[in-house]
Order: sequence, then C-alpha cells, then structure tokens
Amino acid sequence: MATFATSDQLLVIIDPASRERDGESVRIAKDVLSAGATTKVCLPEGPEEFARALGRRGSRRPVVVGDDRALVRAVTLLHRRRELTGCGLAVVPVGGAALAESLGVPAGAVAAARAVLEGRERRLDLLVDESDGVVLGGLGIPPAPVRHPVPRQVEVQPSGRPWLRTTYRSLVRTLAARPGPVVPAPGPSRLRVQVDGETVVDLDEPVEAVSVTPGACGVARVEVRPLSVGAAATPLLVSGTTVTVTGADFRYRADALVSGPVRRRTWRVVEGAWGLTLPAITG
Repeated sequence: MATFATSDQLLVIIDPASRERDGESVRIAKDVLSAGATTKVCLPEGPEEFARALGRRGSRRPVVVGDDRALVRAVTLLHRRRELTGCGLAVVPVGGAALAESLGVPAGAVAAARAVLEGRERRLDLLVDESDGVVLGGLGIPPAPVRHPVPRQVEVQPSGRPWLRTTYRSLVRTLAARPGPVVPAPGPSRLRVQVDGETVVDLDEPVEAVSVTPGACGVARVEVRPLSVGAAATPLLVSGTTVTVTGADFRYRADALVSGPVRRRTWRVVEGAWGLTLPAITG
C-alpha cells in the first residue's frame, strides 16, 4: 500500500454551491485527488460547517473545491484566526473562477486537481483592512455594473382550457425575452486617496474609478482615473504599502464581493501573507 507524506494528507472541503452548480466537475476533482493522495472529504451545508471543517483540519492540507467566494471565505477565516501564515491552501475551481485563474490556478477540474497534487506552494501578498477583511486579487471603487438575471421560468401546462394555455405561453415568452435589469455603476465619486500618507487625489477632484492590486514584494499598485472632460484623462499610477480612501458612503468590490457603504477604509499590504498551491514551473 502506498504511503503519503504529511503534506499529502488532504482535507477536501466541497463548497455546497459547487455541488449544486456542477456535480460532475466535483466528482472528477474528488476522484483525481483521491487517486493521488490520502483524502478526507467534507461536505459542509453552509458557512458555519465550512468554518468548522477548516478549523478541524489538523495536519491535513486544505483543498477548497468551489468558486472564488469559497476561496476568499477560506483565506478570510484563516486570517482572522491568525493561522494563515502556517496553512497553505489549494483550490479546485468549480463555478465562477476568474479570481483563482488570475492567481495562476489552472482552469478545469482535472488540471486544477493535478496541480494540487504536483504543484508547489507560492507565497502571495494580501491586502488587509482595519476590519480584518482581505483582498486576494484586487479591489475597485466604484463596483462594476451588475446584471441580475431573471429567474428561469418553468412552464406548467394548464389542461382543459385552451385559451388559458395560449395566454400562459404568451406570458412565458414575454418574460423569457425580457433581459435582466442592469444596476449601473454610480457616477463620478469625490474621494480622497492617500498612499503611504501622501494625497494622490483629494475630494475637490471627482474620479471615475480607483483600483488597488497587491503587487510583489509587499507593494500595492494603485490606479486613479480622474473624471475626463473631452479628451481622456491620464490615469494616476502610484505604489505603496498603505492605501486609505475617504469619501461619502462609497462601495467597493473586493475580489468577488461588494462591500460598503463606508466613509473611510485603509488597506495595508502584507507581504507573503498566504500560500497557494500552483503548478510547478518547469524549464
């Protein structure tokens, strides 16, 4: 019988949303991981069970099977318990995975599961705010527009009333053709953006957008887009270790979540704060 090192003892936490969204990808990921390592599989039914499973991992390396929200949830829990430094994470994306893929995780259940087994841990920077919120990939102010889909209509055939069936089908076609409402992004914002204590833009100069991204070596990249009048305004690009934004009830998108409104928020960069298993670089 094959034996595995401690690092090959995996705790596979399958996010409930991924089981509903794509059960086949979940099954494939579980089969590949189980074939290459000793695994304990957890099927939490909600956030509390997810947190409890992660907290009872012991010496096992946690593998999150789920979307970007599940990955952010795991990192946040470990950070708030002050266990993030000593606990490397792995992820098999199922569902929305733009964040995970931007960090270097392969797309597809098979490729991602193989990276968990064959890859190496890479230390990544993290943005942390004063409320213990974390940002893995980046944040934007204001949040991007969000389209809310209309729920899929399930057709139930009325029997014995031809006129009612015709009316019902007409109503279903009308609802199906109607696009989901779009919640537009807010207009120009008046924000004070400070990087390492220096003011980049103040409240008297409206801005279209602000983005902050963890860079490398403990430095964040900050881009401020002033409101353009006529010709496009040149973005202001700065970098630093601490970013403070002040304004009147602004919202921001951090990774996969929209937060706020807040009047002030400060993010600081923590260098090499967390570890993520990524494909080994060859050559």
